[in-house]
Amino acid sequence: MVFLIILLITFCGNSVIITILNVDSQLHTPMYFFLGNLSFVDICLSLVTVPQVLKNLLLEKKTISFAGCMAQVYFFLTFANVEDFLLAVMAYDRYVAICNPLHYTMLMSRRLCVQLMAGSWVLANLDAILHTVLTSKLSFCGSNEINHFLCDMAPLFKLSCSDTFVNEIVIFTEGTLVVMGPFIFILVSYVQIIGAILKIHSAEGRSKAFSTCSSHLAVVTLYFGTIIFMYFRPSSSYSLTKDRLASVMYTILAPMLNPFIYSLRNNKVKGALRRMISQPGAV
Repeated sequence: MVFLIILLITFCGNSVIITILNVDSQLHTPMYFFLGNLSFVDICLSLVTVPQVLKNLLLEKKTISFAGCMAQVYFFLTFANVEDFLLAVMAYDRYVAICNPLHYTMLMSRRLCVQLMAGSWVLANLDAILHTVLTSKLSFCGSNEINHFLCDMAPLFKLSCSDTFVNEIVIFTEGTLVVMGPFIFILVSYVQIIGAILKIHSAEGRSKAFSTCSSHLAVVTLYFGTIIFMYFRPSSSYSLTKDRLASVMYTILAPMLNPFIYSLRNNKVKGALRRMISQPGAV
């Protein structure tokens, strides 16, 4: 029941965000374009993991085919990587809005926003294909029981009877670029953003600027913190309980919390939601 409720909240919450952003013309800006895409990715990420969890909890026979396992690895990595890049793109959008407000419309054109999203999907797919192919080539000649609630690379490495050195090296090299690259970019962007905010003379202006950034920072901290803990450490230090908890945080809880974090911290989204509820035809 808990996981079913989480899935329903995730789907409904993110669907409401997407609907609001599409029907309210006041929110047709780059910032909300990226927020709508984030909600879509969160729905997809939940649908990759939670239904399989529900199936395993409800059925006595908890199985997944090898092809199904590899498919879950691929789609899980794709949507997770898109979220990595999307959070970095959103940080850039906030950087331009706060540090170069006069050039914001010109710099963040509709064409550039679409190109950034398309680039995020292409890079995410390439990374997912690489890791899925490498994982599928591992040998599994002993136990076939995955001590996890989804097919992820870490538990599959522990299950494999072949050498996973190459897989781990790829995670620590190419994976570092895909995960740590966006994370470092976000940190640098927010150092610049905070510096610019502190230079704003009016207290109201500083408060408004911090308000638009705080929700994004909360999502970044929750999402990247658990991913870095999960993947960027030696396989010998894997802990079943801690890994499961970390996975639940960024695969199940984060997609559920994101729409609430943004809606509760964003006055424009809350205002659009009130208008949609009270005057459906007004938006």
